[in-house]
Amino acid sequence: MKPVIALVGRPNVGKSTLFNRLTKSRDAIVADFAGLTRDRHYGDGHLGKYDFIVIDTGGFEPTAESGIYKEMAKQTRQAVAEADVVIFVLDARQGLSAQDHDIGNYLRRLSKPCLLVANKAEGMQEGHQLVEFFELGLGQVHAVSAAHGQGIRSMVELALDPLLAGNEDFAQDDPSAEEDGVIRLAVAGRPNVGKSTLINTWLGEERLVAFDMPGTTRDAIHVPLEFKGQRYDLIDTAGLRRKGKVFEAIEKFSVVKTLQAIASANVVLLLLDATQGVTDQDAHIAGYILESGRAVVLAINKWDAIDAYQRELVQRSIESRLSFLKFAKLHLISAQKRTGLAPVWDSIGRAYKSAFCKMSTPVLTRLLLESVQFQSPKRAGMFRPKLRYAHQGGMNPPIIVVHGNSLDHVTESYKRFLEGRFRKEFSLEGTPLRIELKTSHNPYKDD
Repeated sequence: MKPVIALVGRPNVGKSTLFNRLTKSRDAIVADFAGLTRDRHYGDGHLGKYDFIVIDTGGFEPTAESGIYKEMAKQTRQAVAEADVVIFVLDARQGLSAQDHDIGNYLRRLSKPCLLVANKAEGMQEGHQLVEFFELGLGQVHAVSAAHGQGIRSMVELALDPLLAGNEDFAQDDPSAEEDGVIRLAVAGRPNVGKSTLINTWLGEERLVAFDMPGTTRDAIHVPLEFKGQRYDLIDTAGLRRKGKVFEAIEKFSVVKTLQAIASANVVLLLLDATQGVTDQDAHIAGYILESGRAVVLAINKWDAIDAYQRELVQRSIESRLSFLKFAKLHLISAQKRTGLAPVWDSIGRAYKSAFCKMSTPVLTRLLLESVQFQSPKRAGMFRPKLRYAHQGGMNPPIIVVHGNSLDHVTESYKRFLEGRFRKEFSLEGTPLRIELKTSHNPYKDD
């Protein structure tokens, strides 16, 4: 399970810049004025040997009693509750403020590891400029520059080393490794689509609380199950809402637990609601599953509750909004009436088998050369990319590494063409397939 870091501080101290630095992305909007970030923002961070989830928050005003600042404070308090360690971001150039004291007082009352970080410290000598921050009573101050990347690695080490030392709760999940033949199956989707009802139907008992109210499930629940000789670890996840709607304390741990469950699963069953169609949030969840590289099976629940016209609309919306999951098998089910459930297990098994498919180098290389002979990549200027050989680079998801010359010019459409050929040859269903291109280095280039 990945540890969780929450970035907390007053407005415009550089929390979003630090978030982008840790996640190696530009997901958080950054501008030189206060109050830009309002909702909690989640991302996967990776630095050296560390994998973690990082939460960006808006400017924190613990004493706010009304308006948007009160709602932003709610978001920050929930992020702190979800986090394993809090990074309190300060402005090294502006110094300590009354709002920093309010935040410090709030964090001191919590039994939560906290690291003080003075941002925007580029070009400053660590010394008397940082002394005033010791007034907060939260320990040592660590000087960093999120914009320039200075001190970031040591900051992460200071934050996570005490947590990871001998703590089995934070052992890194490796979903690419097969463990004792148990398939970890996460059931994900928006609130109230029937995830708990489906698992109860599979189990034949009321193992999970199912109620006609969004947000009934508050945590990721693990349930062992054996079906036709195959053992499963079922994970019922809390529903993911639009990020502007996650205010209630009932959903305090929903988002983090769901993201962790998806990342640690072998296969994810994405459950959709036929009565509501495919929403933007369904597409967001599907996108996160795809980014995580997990095998996926689609199921539309409550299919019996809609008429023929609505069914046609739902199928069209799937084709348009979830077109990037064409490799996933789609099932039409009713968890409550127990219809259409048997074929879902077959698809889960095939998706799992495809995710861990072993592909030999000779077969991959032969198929690559046949594909090039059938259709060559487009010429780029004076050169045409030359694809020479391929081998497998990983599983869950399967990764195929292609070597050759001038591969920087291979287009995305040609990569999709290769993906289709590889999928057909190895009968890959329900799993993403990643193709990595590596151009050979010319040893005489610099002579």
